[in-house]
Amino acid sequence: MTLQLTETAAARIAHFLSLDENAKGFRVAIKKMGCSGWGYDVSIAQNIESDDVLLEDKGITLIVPKDALEKIEGTTIDYQKQGINQIFVYENPNATGECGCGESFTTN
Repeated sequence: MTLQLTETAAARIAHFLSLDENAKGFRVAIKKMGCSGWGYDVSIAQNIESDDVLLEDKGITLIVPKDALEKIEGTTIDYQKQGINQIFVYENPNATGECGCGESFTTN
């Protein structure tokens, strides 16, 4: 079971984690949204739930709800600056389609 961070994403997440002394890690979840079905829901985790799976990459603890792992297994998370916008970008090998704006994805 893996998720991968680019160096840029890991540095940005490490910055966010350093701002919160109660942070347990970076939660990567999904929720129903957008026109394709699933969207990424990321946050600084304050708690680790009993159904969470803990992964580690580049010194960052990634916390993933067990029921989301199948849909995002193998995803690479990048952090990009595009003009004045700064966003996390996901390369998910399980995605069979994405909406035009890139906000949501589908899987089989």
